[in-house]
Amino acid sequence: MGGYYGLAVLVGVALLLTTGQCDVGCRGMDGHAGEKGAPGRNGWPGLKGEKGEPAVMRDGLMDAGVLLRLKGEEGSRGLQGVMGAKGYRGDLGTVGLPGIPGRPGAEGKSIGHGQHSPQQARSAFSVMRTDHSYPPFNQRVTYQNTVVNKPVDFNAATGQFTCRVPGVYYFTFHSVAKVSICLRIASDALSNKLGFCDYNTANHNRNHDQVLSGGVVLQLTAGQKVWLESFKDQQTDADARDTREKQIIFSGFLLFSNSE
Repeated sequence: MGGYYGLAVLVGVALLLTTGQCDVGCRGMDGHAGEKGAPGRNGWPGLKGEKGEPAVMRDGLMDAGVLLRLKGEEGSRGLQGVMGAKGYRGDLGTVGLPGIPGRPGAEGKSIGHGQHSPQQARSAFSVMRTDHSYPPFNQRVTYQNTVVNKPVDFNAATGQFTCRVPGVYYFTFHSVAKVSICLRIASDALSNKLGFCDYNTANHNRNHDQVLSGGVVLQLTAGQKVWLESFKDQQTDADARDTREKQIIFSGFLLFSNSE
C-alpha cells in the first residue's frame, strides 16, 4: 500500500517536469503600454541668492556696456533751443454750448422825479442873434437862428430856457460888436444877475470888433428859467443907436442830472 502511493507521487512529478518544458514555438505575445500618468505638482520655490558685490571703479579702460549701466550725476540744464516753425492752423472747432444766463443787473435809477428815462436825461441848446439892432436894455435877448435845441427846452421867441430835468447845467454866451455892449446871465435860481461888459472907448478904433463872453454853472430844479439880457452901464446913446453887424450866441447844456 505504501509502495503504491510512492509510485504515484513519482509519476506525478515526472508529468509536471514534462509539461514545464517548451520549445521556441510556444512563446507568448508582448503586452500593450500602460496609460500616461497625471502630471506631478510644481516644486517648492528655491532659496533667495546672496546679494552681489557693489561695482568697483578701476583704472584704465572700462567696458562700454558697464558704463551705460552706471548712472552718472545730473548735468546742468542746457540752453534753450531755437523756436521751431509755427505749426499749421487747426480746423475750427464745433460751436460750444450756450452759457448759463447771467445774474440780474442792479436796479435802475429814476431821473427827474421818476418821469424821465436815462435816454431822456439830456438837454442842450445853442441859439444865435443876428439882428443888427442893439439889444434893448433890461430886456431878454431874442434870437433869429436855432443851431441846437435837443429836446425843445429853449424858446427862441422869448429867449428863455426852462429846466425840464433837474440837475447841474452850464450856460455861456459870446458876442461880437463894434460898439460897447453889456450882457448878463439871469435866472430865478440866482439871487443876483451875472453881468459882463466890454467897452469901445474913443481912444480905440471903433471899426474893430469887440468880443465879449461869459459863463456860469447852475444847479436847477424843474421849472426854473435861465435867460440872457442887455443892460445899460457906460454905453453912449450912439452905441444904443448903432446898426452895424452884431452877433450874440447863447448856449447851455446839462452836465449831469440829480439822480446821477
